[in-house]
Amino acid sequence: MGKPTGFLEIERRDRPYEKPESRSRSWKEFVKPLPDAENRKQAARCMDCGIPFCHEGCPVNNLIPDWNNLVYRDQWRAALKTLHATNNFPEFTGRICPAPCEAACTLNIDDNPVTIKTIECAIVDRGWREGWIEPVAPARRTGKRVAVVGSGPAGLACAQQLARAGHSVTVFEKADRIGGLLRYGIPDFKMEKWLIDRRVTQMTAEGVSFRTETEVGVDTPTAALLDEFDAVAMTGGAEHPRDLEVPGRELDGIHFAMDFLPQQNKRCAGDSEERAAPQGTITANGKHVVVIGGGDTGSDCIGTSVRQGAASITQLEILPKPPERENKALTWPDWPMKLRTSSSQEEGCERDWAVLTKRALGEDGRVTALECVRVEWQKNPDGRFVMEEIPYSTFTLRADLVLLAMGFLGPRRPGMIEQSGVELDPRGNVRANTVGYRTSVPKVFAAGDMRRGQSLVVWAIREGRQCARAIDEFLMGTSLLPR
Repeated sequence: MGKPTGFLEIERRDRPYEKPESRSRSWKEFVKPLPDAENRKQAARCMDCGIPFCHEGCPVNNLIPDWNNLVYRDQWRAALKTLHATNNFPEFTGRICPAPCEAACTLNIDDNPVTIKTIECAIVDRGWREGWIEPVAPARRTGKRVAVVGSGPAGLACAQQLARAGHSVTVFEKADRIGGLLRYGIPDFKMEKWLIDRRVTQMTAEGVSFRTETEVGVDTPTAALLDEFDAVAMTGGAEHPRDLEVPGRELDGIHFAMDFLPQQNKRCAGDSEERAAPQGTITANGKHVVVIGGGDTGSDCIGTSVRQGAASITQLEILPKPPERENKALTWPDWPMKLRTSSSQEEGCERDWAVLTKRALGEDGRVTALECVRVEWQKNPDGRFVMEEIPYSTFTLRADLVLLAMGFLGPRRPGMIEQSGVELDPRGNVRANTVGYRTSVPKVFAAGDMRRGQSLVVWAIREGRQCARAIDEFLMGTSLLPR
């Protein structure tokens, strides 16, 4: 324990944001890092609990008390080594992870958890500044070849671990740039894309090959991969969006969030409008925007719409408004269901809960409004909550642009999945367990959202790392890679 009385003497302080009126005019990150001296003080608040509940909250099993102690003692390089022992990309998680570790922190019992996410990001950012992060070349090459399909966080983590084990790894990505949802989905103001490019450069030096604009199952038959490689890892994510099945859905101006967000990512990357939006520009400029869905993707749509100059933004959520505070006695150390306001929501939007969209209204083939009704959730006799419409609660909401951010139903079936013949679980994800990560097809493995369904970046990195170990064991009979 770095400082036994630290949590008593030092108040929690987290990274501040630029003011909304300033940051909403820029596509750059707006989180202001804390000085190293302040990060050391914040690390001193860690109690090094006998049972570190933060470990349970963190899917990648970060050794949080260990690197907190090292930061407090000003041993930043040792802290970086400890951080990288469990997490390939802390600069990603230190920016876009919702920090379930902080929810599980013992100090969160009174709403003052250690600023774990901030310290994590400070460690890796300093590591890059100091030049401590370099390619890790394997001591020997195995001669085995592995294909990783999908370059999101699961695929990148899997590929990097396998390359460091000495295997020849090729990453296949259907988009024109590497990064998956990190690249095309997460707005630049939350995570700038040079961070991905820097890791790709490192991985290339470690021996990983990248093939962009190559969709397995379309440009390259799945069977060809099975013939060419000794193992195949399917890490293509959960890209099948939940649709809004109401009358008027066919009207122009109603789009999936993942048709809207990548266009702005490409503009920020310097692409022409023709390249950024080959199917037609989707913009919030001057429009009354309605975002359906209350999660992170919906929040990203809000922040993007604000920066594009929307006339108004309304976010609808079908579930009831959560409580301002959770009951710690019932929820801690688990992730609590409580009211949260994202940085994008702070920038300007109306939020409405327990609202069901009934139909879309339009003129001349374009959406102009949504007809909605209020609902309430009641327990039925078997204890499950069911939704009931409230009589006479129908209302109309003006809408020039409707963005559907209602989650994802699993991986897309056409192409690789159908050609491979892998078995799916009842939820439509590729069936594989979390020990062997093997699918029903020999030498084919699956990890990340393609296996577990829509989830967090930290779960993707964890599964990618564990899948890499499973593949290494499959190829070599044993593995020294960590789980």
